[in-house]
Amino acid sequence: MQNNITNSGLLVLMMLNYDYPLYRPPSEADSLIFQVTLGCSFNECSFCDMYRSKQYSERSWDEVKAEIDMMAKMLPDTKRIFLADGDALNLSVEYMQKIVKYLREKFQNLERISCYAMPMNVLKKTPEELKLLRESGLDMFYLGIETGSDLILKKVTKGATSVTMIRAIKKAMDAGYIMSCMIILGLGGKTHSKEHIRGTAEVINATAPHYVGALTLYLENGIKDEFMTKFGEPFIPVSDHDALDELEDLISQIDVKNNVIFRANHGSNAYTIKGTFPQDKQMMQEKISWMKQHPEVIRPVGLRGF
Repeated sequence: MQNNITNSGLLVLMMLNYDYPLYRPPSEADSLIFQVTLGCSFNECSFCDMYRSKQYSERSWDEVKAEIDMMAKMLPDTKRIFLADGDALNLSVEYMQKIVKYLREKFQNLERISCYAMPMNVLKKTPEELKLLRESGLDMFYLGIETGSDLILKKVTKGATSVTMIRAIKKAMDAGYIMSCMIILGLGGKTHSKEHIRGTAEVINATAPHYVGALTLYLENGIKDEFMTKFGEPFIPVSDHDALDELEDLISQIDVKNNVIFRANHGSNAYTIKGTFPQDKQMMQEKISWMKQHPEVIRPVGLRGF
């Protein structure tokens, strides 16, 4: 679902024993990445094939520690670290705390440690456990909302409901975490477009995460058949214009008091826009209106992808 790690420094790629494919959020492009888990323990979302080639496993402390020690000598001034693969928060509290504390000890200039977080993995941990990890130095979670529609969540086998996502986001934020949440334009197809956007806006309004990123559905060939089968009805993909309509509808329905940094500039999107709610809402609406009058600003299909 996120950018494949193709632009990391050659030195790091040569020294770290990465188990490919390796993914990270776009905003972690300059981060040092340690794979503390491999794959995804759930691995059933029909729109995601990131870890279908892997069996979920947890890397041993000896392996993780050796890589941390090596990179601390090579890149001592590292500012940001991302813990991969897709399920680092699935680790036990004790093991995750051990890793995070050691990272803080070895990298003295760290500004942020982050990882992906599934709603179920946030909810499995007590508020006290989440706070313990936060106090140990874990700063930020990337959580995929995808959609706020319970119907669509079931059709794409997300393994979560809108209520559980709201609970997870609030729980993490209450424990002091920075929350960056992703949604997927076009996930409900044309048939469920309005419901998709309405439910998604409701989740965002109920939680006001620090960051929201909008991607556009892009099905790899290896996942298309599974997605269509699980969807349970004919799936009619949205057009680029439809996706822009969804973006417009979403922005119009977001109503938050706290700042939410919004980005729809991912490589999968036909049109890009960014701003901060609530102050930039009108500006973003005006820009979308302008883009509808200037279709030449569309990103060429050949330049899109996850």
